[in-house]
Amino acid sequence: MILTADYHTHTVFSHGKGEIKDNALAAKNKGLKELGITDHGFAHPVFGLSKRKIPKMKALCEEAQKEYGVKILLGIESNVTGDDGTVDLTPGFYDGFDLFLAGFHKFVKFKFGTFFRLFTPNMFTAYLKKDKPSESLIKENTKTFINVIERNPVDVITHLNFFCFTDVAEVAKCAADNGTYIELNAKKTHFTDEELTAVDKTGVRYIISSDAHSPKRVGEISLVEELLKRVDIDKSRIDNIDGRIPSFRFDAYKKGKR
Repeated sequence: MILTADYHTHTVFSHGKGEIKDNALAAKNKGLKELGITDHGFAHPVFGLSKRKIPKMKALCEEAQKEYGVKILLGIESNVTGDDGTVDLTPGFYDGFDLFLAGFHKFVKFKFGTFFRLFTPNMFTAYLKKDKPSESLIKENTKTFINVIERNPVDVITHLNFFCFTDVAEVAKCAADNGTYIELNAKKTHFTDEELTAVDKTGVRYIISSDAHSPKRVGEISLVEELLKRVDIDKSRIDNIDGRIPSFRFDAYKKGKR
């Protein structure tokens, strides 16, 4: 299994340690054909990227692509901010980006009601409770992710079930129906073996991502490789390995709007 592209990496524009060109050079050295620069979304009060820096980031991506010969997509790892499916990438900023990732993060500017319905119970469960999350919490989280997928042209759901406990099969079914990828994240463990087995039965498609926060981790997927030694999923549905390149929903959506 050889990684073709890494679509989830961070830079100094949010929570990463390297410049865009550093990630691009690392991608070239790993033999990748494409690279996603996907810094954290606007609603993160500490590590969110600045809207006014989008043009600069776009220019730096173009420069790095010319220099290193790796196709570079400027993306965003947007934050889920509302249980109604609200995320912090809105249509007015779509033209600034090539790639639309979305995931749950702990310390962001949630909508008021969502803070109490989503953030508080998930943090309580993760840090203070040792038993299984309640059925009502799983139902609420699952509904949230389904809303995100159905109401936004999201390419990839990142690290599903990390600090936000869902019925992974229901979310994956929705993703499969809408052309959204489920990420296999190589930075953090976010699926149990049993959960990944349930996800795979839905027929959803995947991408593997490094979630690199430093250039040296670009293209690093050993955690997922170990997972796939234990769980026999359909690797033909991993669309960024062995020469395959994904067809992304966000790009098709924008082209259809023009």
